[in-house]
Amino acid sequence: MIPAEAWRGVKVAIIGAAREGTALARYLAACGAQVTLSDTKPAEALGKALAALEGLPVRLALGGNPADLLAADVLFTSPGVPPTAPIVVQAREQGVPISSEPRLFIQSCEALVVGITGSSGKTTTTTLTGRMYAAAGRRTWVGGNVGQPLTERLLGAERPEVAVMELSSFQLELFAPEYQGPAVEVRRSPASRLISVAGWSPQIAAITNITPNHLDRHPSMEDYIRAKTNILRFQRPEDAAVLNADDPVTASLVPQAKGRVFTFSLETPVAEGAYLYGEELMLRHQGHERRLCRVEEVKLRGRHNLANILAAACCALAGGVELAAMHQVASTFTGVAHRLETVGVRRGVTYVNDSIATSPERAMAALRAYREPLVLLAGGRDKHLPWDAWAELVRERVRVVVAFGEAVPIVVGALERAKSRGGAPGPSVHPVASLEEAVELAARLARPGEVVLLSPGGTSFDAFEDFEARGNRFRELVAALGE
Repeated sequence: MIPAEAWRGVKVAIIGAAREGTALARYLAACGAQVTLSDTKPAEALGKALAALEGLPVRLALGGNPADLLAADVLFTSPGVPPTAPIVVQAREQGVPISSEPRLFIQSCEALVVGITGSSGKTTTTTLTGRMYAAAGRRTWVGGNVGQPLTERLLGAERPEVAVMELSSFQLELFAPEYQGPAVEVRRSPASRLISVAGWSPQIAAITNITPNHLDRHPSMEDYIRAKTNILRFQRPEDAAVLNADDPVTASLVPQAKGRVFTFSLETPVAEGAYLYGEELMLRHQGHERRLCRVEEVKLRGRHNLANILAAACCALAGGVELAAMHQVASTFTGVAHRLETVGVRRGVTYVNDSIATSPERAMAALRAYREPLVLLAGGRDKHLPWDAWAELVRERVRVVVAFGEAVPIVVGALERAKSRGGAPGPSVHPVASLEEAVELAARLARPGEVVLLSPGGTSFDAFEDFEARGNRFRELVAALGE
């Protein structure tokens, strides 16, 4: 464990002034480290982030990454900084130890860590898991890729018993030693040996599923899978892996698990874990079967959310959480913002914010959650992912598609290809430039009893800072429609 006082005088460079970078800068500055925070964006584009650092002894290097960053004892990178960024490549070549905010938290806190990743469902599963541990009376922090970065919470007196962390593929890249480069042991100073560069995985590690995603960042699907599976790769025999038995990729990882294995399934009973049996969610542990809850008790909409509850139950089961605590959460939880979130009803039309759907696969899960006629808002920025299966499902379930943003040609093209293959008549398709235009047009086209569903299938980065900003703007636009 790294105590806060060990950082006094250590030279630290942080690349990326987003949420993680600024939280890390605040923590390390408070610990007495010599902190430089660098970002390729200019100061005027980072107003909110820089305001959070006001009055702290943090050197800013904005508008680029100067070469003197490589003189640091340790280089921290934010998830948005790819491993191919020149400053990161040079750091690896020169042997500068590289770490991240989630790794530092793990190395600085003695709590049980439950790590959760996946192509979809990881935020809901993380939130459910955290609430199950909290309902069992455990002092629980929830963070990582969702909510508040946890490191700066260490500045307070309280310490968690359990830390439930959502971990993205970008974050998990840094959990493997080969990311560091071969020169790291030669280059490391006594100060930099604070940071272990050995591989690490959480004591309880879950993968909800692995489907094509982020292929605009990862050079191949194999590279993406490799990053995700780092969450299991360095576990010990006493640790636990939670895997989706219905997903071919995660199911194939079961033989590789080094410790206890819990699986979850919507299709079939499992040997150890959680599964759907008819209209009941069941647990099986150490030869005993118990009912978690009935499907009708679940407040979340969509079959994919039943899988998320099962995954969370496995994470809780692996940590010894009692059935009563799991049942309480499974039967009362109503969801996370920007995930099938009803944001208003206007003139008999329900408006739903699923801005988190940044891949076609994720948008398909949203489409399956509704039986009502749909007016779908689709688009944003493409991540180099396949859209054809999405288009086939849209033709079956959607009455109107309003396509917006950079991905308009991709959305329209996928629907035209699906139409050429015959089958259902398919929806009417209306291309527009922006989310604002999309909501205005959808409000004109929607009929009472229908659902206007923002489930884009693309990222928000063509027009917004992140999916949350896009979802918040959608809320504002729906509110402005009036009654």
